[in-house]
Amino acid sequence: MPYSDYKCFRFKFDSGVAFVSIDHPPINLLDEDLSQEFDRLGRQLENDESVRVVVLQSALPDFFIAHSGLGRVGAASKTVSHTRSFRLTQMIGERFRNMPKVTIAKIEGRARGGGSEIALAMDMCFAALGKAIFGQPEVAVGLVPGGGSTQRLPRLIGRGRALEVLLGCNDLSAEQAERYGYINRALPDDELTPFVEKLAHRISSFPAHTIAHVKTAVDTGAFNSMAEGLLVEAHESDLSVASEVTQARVKEALKIGAETYEGELEMDYLSRLSSKR
Repeated sequence: MPYSDYKCFRFKFDSGVAFVSIDHPPINLLDEDLSQEFDRLGRQLENDESVRVVVLQSALPDFFIAHSGLGRVGAASKTVSHTRSFRLTQMIGERFRNMPKVTIAKIEGRARGGGSEIALAMDMCFAALGKAIFGQPEVAVGLVPGGGSTQRLPRLIGRGRALEVLLGCNDLSAEQAERYGYINRALPDDELTPFVEKLAHRISSFPAHTIAHVKTAVDTGAFNSMAEGLLVEAHESDLSVASEVTQARVKEALKIGAETYEGELEMDYLSRLSSKR
């Protein structure tokens, strides 16, 4: 049965809309397991002609996707290749952006780091007021974001605000994210699901080829240099991972609460990290 062999996702299909719920407790960490399934899922949805709209949401109330797994940092090579290549999270995001159907992120919990980057790659993003939280905390642990945010955020919210988000490492509420242009809209929690479902079904009722053509036309104007920018981002991110300071800082973060349920709720451990240079 199609879509039956995923461990990290739940599915519901209705009139051309695929409702995809991330279910990888306790915090939907974008680790190796979730990343590999995300990659496979994107390929399958891209080629599924019965799907015209994809709604990506979470089965966990407090987390959309916490962030990318920090365990990869310790396992990464300390030697950075001179040949630039794309990161897996970048490729996942680009597949959802480029597929000839509409992709919508519905956020009701925390979307930080790689989770924020996947939400940014979707065609549209809607979030629950008082519940959704967005952020890019990578720099606090010595990392350069490597899933697309250095390229997508400036296009969405401008250079100054992008640097505020990327270098400040502070959380943004759904209200602030809407004000900055980070997301399409912030809606009351009880209005979010009905709004997204109505929009998804409305779009799915339109001709599939027209949806694809409009996306191609819009993306040509908005993302003409995206591939080059992503390669630069991936290389700079690789250089940060190879740093001894970053390696030590990530280990320290993991010791004091990173990737635990309580630690990821407010990310207070960031303020307890030593001031290593």
